Amino acid sequence: MQMEQRVEQIIKNQAPETLWLLEHTALYTAGASAKEHDLLDARFPLHRIRRGGQLTYHGPGQRIAYVMLNLSHRQRDVRAFVYHLEDWVIATLADFGVQSLRHPSRVGVWVRRPDKAPGALGEVAEDKIAAIGVQLRHWVSFHGLALNVATDLSHYSGINPCGVKEKHLGVTSLRDLGIDADLASIDDSLRKNFIKLFGSTKEQELIENDLI
Repeated sequence: MQMEQRVEQIIKNQAPETLWLLEHTALYTAGASAKEHDLLDARFPLHRIRRGGQLTYHGPGQRIAYVMLNLSHRQRDVRAFVYHLEDWVIATLADFGVQSLRHPSRVGVWVRRPDKAPGALGEVAEDKIAAIGVQLRHWVSFHGLALNVATDLSHYSGINPCGVKEKHLGVTSLRDLGIDADLASIDDSLRKNFIKLFGSTKEQELIENDLI
């Protein structure tokens, strides 16, 4: 895999830290904690990968960010790294007028949906707008996050996304929230906020791909 090759090069100081922004064709990915029963309808190819997390969907209209950073040069703390990735998404969404949040027991970035039915105990409904799953090798990170921009949300019905089954918890996208944003404008915001959070250095390399 190209990403693993780049990680090995970063570990050996043979390549710069790298951020890839890309878009996948429709598929499901199963992380290290994935449960077989969370795959409800195998309508798309299923790829088993080594990142943390469970089952999720990737497809057109979704911005994937693969983040390959050497945490030995930053902070050797996995929780803090995930926290910063969430901060990155929260700041980016704020640029589009969307207030989002993290949850202490659920990885990812969420949007409150008071317009939807509450939970059994009266909890406010929440939808996940960005999933996060990472892996570290010798303190170099890879994989990253998936932000729903104009994603076809019906494709999530083939899985229990990230193992979440509560009826008041779902998935959303910027388009679902009434925000008309294209991937180019999202990328501009991601670049700006990435530099604010992770710093601007000559080691950073930004690569953009079409559907792969």
